[in-house]
Amino acid sequence: MNLDFSNKDQIFREEVKSFIEDNLNKETARRIGEGLPVSKEDTQEWQIKLSNKGWMAPNWPKEYGGTGWSLTQRYIFDEECGAASTPRTIPFGVTMVGPVIIKYGTEEQKKKYLPKILSSDQWWCQGYSEPGSGSDLASLSTKAIKDGNCYIINGTKTWTSLAHHADMMFVLVRTRSDCKPQEGISFILIDMKSEGISVNPIVTLDGSSEINMVYLENVKVPLENLIHEENKGWTVAKYLLGHERVSIAEVARSKKALSRVKEIARLNLDGGRSLTKNDRFMDKLIKCEVKLQALEYAELKVISDAVKGNPPGAEASILKIRGSEIQQQITELTLEASGYYAYPYQMKSMEKGSNEPIVGPSWGVSSAPKYFNTRKTTIYGGSNEIQKNILAKMVLGL
Repeated sequence: MNLDFSNKDQIFREEVKSFIEDNLNKETARRIGEGLPVSKEDTQEWQIKLSNKGWMAPNWPKEYGGTGWSLTQRYIFDEECGAASTPRTIPFGVTMVGPVIIKYGTEEQKKKYLPKILSSDQWWCQGYSEPGSGSDLASLSTKAIKDGNCYIINGTKTWTSLAHHADMMFVLVRTRSDCKPQEGISFILIDMKSEGISVNPIVTLDGSSEINMVYLENVKVPLENLIHEENKGWTVAKYLLGHERVSIAEVARSKKALSRVKEIARLNLDGGRSLTKNDRFMDKLIKCEVKLQALEYAELKVISDAVKGNPPGAEASILKIRGSEIQQQITELTLEASGYYAYPYQMKSMEKGSNEPIVGPSWGVSSAPKYFNTRKTTIYGGSNEIQKNILAKMVLGL
């Protein structure tokens, strides 16, 4: 994508490149570039450096610690981070609950939580989905009952990413039952060290356990941890989901991943020939790239509106649908390009510090696990089927 960058923008790009060069751990970048997992410590190291620079929250208003960047600067920053294979900024704090606290939180809540999110001292997880309530989120059954100056919370949350690392969790709970389902939901913040919380890992198709079941048994939460008004959590949840769905698009990282597919395709892996000579493979790759370019323009439009103070609306659903589908397509292309190198299951050799020898090239080790893990992208953040229903109602009026 070509933009007309001013001299000021070019100077900013060089500043971003220089910062990344001076601060990004080279081993971390290598692992991410090859599709290998990184640890909490690797991610936190990068986030602390962003925080120290004042670059942790490009999506926040400047008065709360945001960068005050223009649309072009945000684009440049994301593009350079994607190209350099920096760790993803964990979204649950800075991208999701941070904007919620800024919009709906009290001054005390802002002073208590926002600085810790910016400094990466406090990690968050999201307590939305339940065993019987996923895309139909309004049917959730986790209950919060007032008891003096506390809520007593009982229920189960599932698919809770990084709950085993989290210090805090924002949850949707039912505080009223004698009304429409959406009208009896509240948005509450829970300290993960509270008595009565247990976290059990869920092993996914790729053999990892980044997601969890979270059990809440008679968990006491101060009333002051309620965000916005009681029974108005659905309004807060929709606002948060708009920010989450925009973040799922991940255009810059998909561009980097697609460039990696092109590098693999240039190797003589297809019966002694380069896959660039395989018309069927190149047709799929080029179609994927065209979709990604179109998504990039759509994302820029949403970011432009956000810079003007307009929160994402139905456009967020478009970004979520197309972004998640493209991510899956790229892992499919990588798997296809890897061929028999993707067969060996080498989870141990993917771990940081492992001295177990790798069978085949390094990019082949992660191609199958990445493919399996990415099947979830069209489900989380509200399944793509639900997003299409939202578009049908809000855009087409059906």
